[in-house]
Amino acid sequence: MHDILEEFAQKNGLREVSPGLKLFIGLASILLSVSSAAPVAPLLVAAAMSAAILGLARIPARFYARLLLIPVSFAVMSIAVVLFITVGGAVLIEVPGLPLAITAAGANLALLLLARVFGGMCSLYFIALTTPMTEILDILRKLRVPTVFIDLAMLTYRFIFIFIEEAGQIYRAQVMRLGYSRFRESVQSFGMLAGALFIRTWESGEALVLAMDARCYDGKLGIPGETRPISLSALATAMLYIGAVFGISLSTGGLVLI
Repeated sequence: MHDILEEFAQKNGLREVSPGLKLFIGLASILLSVSSAAPVAPLLVAAAMSAAILGLARIPARFYARLLLIPVSFAVMSIAVVLFITVGGAVLIEVPGLPLAITAAGANLALLLLARVFGGMCSLYFIALTTPMTEILDILRKLRVPTVFIDLAMLTYRFIFIFIEEAGQIYRAQVMRLGYSRFRESVQSFGMLAGALFIRTWESGEALVLAMDARCYDGKLGIPGETRPISLSALATAMLYIGAVFGISLSTGGLVLI
């Protein structure tokens, strides 16, 4: 997954656009999505970000849809709970024989939460699929973020995918040996996987420290950076988009769909 994300981030249609502008658009879209009081603005953000990802950045639609399934599946499970615990307004659906019902207030809140999640995740994927991690860290360095935080973020980002790959290899080896055929074997196999992954994590950390000391590490990791100017047309388009979403968010603040 790390290689795929980095490959798209390095070779997309928006690669030559200023990373600062892309980061600004993505973060502003996330803030507008999560702060909106109605689902119209977040859905507009999701549509705009998806259009930019698919049309401008030319990311494959099937891969993008697979990425969206991950957060949407978690959101749907959470919304299912919100539907039944939120009361208020007319009763829309009532479960026979059980004290469970879906009211208008619960449906509106669930729709708002789903729209916020969808808009925020599309904005986050816009940043991840169009801007390499090194450029994001370089922007943080220019913003005077502490060097320790940037170094930890760089190492954490890299090691997350290394450990996912390690866990996948161990899991596949256990499956081939029928380690998850029954519940008892599944618990034992999972415990062995967690223990082996912890040991490999410790060993990888020690190997990294030795490698950094051998290369005369002085407390700072070098981050390759490239300055790209922001064109006036791109800046004007971004401000027009953000202003339009902000205006729609304010004008639809009291809108109730159900």
